Amino acid sequence: MKILISADMEGATGVTWPADVLPGTPQWERCRALFTSDVQAAALGFFDGGADRVLVNEAHWTMRNLLLERLDDRVEMLTGRHKALSMVEGVQHGDVDGVAFVGYHAGAGMEGVLAHTYLANSITGVWLNDVRASEGLLNAAVVAEYGVPVVLVTGDDVACEDALGYAPEALKVAVKDHVSRYAAVCRTPARTAADIRAAAKEAVALAGRRDPAAGRPGTAGGPVAGGGPYTVAVEFDAEHLAMAATVVPGVDRIGERKVAYTSPAMYEGIRTFKAVTTVVSAAVEEQYG
Repeated sequence: MKILISADMEGATGVTWPADVLPGTPQWERCRALFTSDVQAAALGFFDGGADRVLVNEAHWTMRNLLLERLDDRVEMLTGRHKALSMVEGVQHGDVDGVAFVGYHAGAGMEGVLAHTYLANSITGVWLNDVRASEGLLNAAVVAEYGVPVVLVTGDDVACEDALGYAPEALKVAVKDHVSRYAAVCRTPARTAADIRAAAKEAVALAGRRDPAAGRPGTAGGPVAGGGPYTVAVEFDAEHLAMAATVVPGVDRIGERKVAYTSPAMYEGIRTFKAVTTVVSAAVEEQYG
């Protein structure tokens, strides 16, 4: 049995502040160890539960944050960018039985510690088939297309609540409780490691490939349609960013600061979304946004 861990950093133990996750800062260097501890705990739990392979896909920023030398020798790590499916790269090869979202966070426009969707700012909301979407929901829709269930989600309490919508059966572990965008009540790494490892061990029982045609992850706001098409809408904090996004073929403005596109499958949908965020990032100026 093979488990894919999609590892993001904003939802890691002890992380509350931008400098905690910004590569190159002293705080990032410190928090890399906390991030690695969460991932290590998940991997050990999956091995405890009977998995024989664990692949960790680095999913934060430059995708070069985890400390490989601190992971169990049985773990394999996919690090660096660029990757066809970005945060869930590796799920498309037909050998993954379950996916874990470790260190995840709430989406743009939502409450939650360091809440955002792909871009740290600039994006104020994302919707998938009219349901407000986090990275978790977007990525859950991608992996469902390959018949792979989400079996574990870790992050702050808001991220875990969000996951009830797109992965209701998955085990959830809150490593901190949201107070504000930049503040949380945090558990110690020893405690969160124990909680994550125990949940991962139990989550192995949920793994197993499923019929992709059986449907897509639902949300509290309504189901994501099985089999597509998928319409993604993205709202920005400035008008010129919406204009810039329309450089991507198929992306049209539907409002002053909002664009949308429709894809037949989430494979195309997530790749178009990545293209939109890349173009928009290049259109942001240092002083005026």
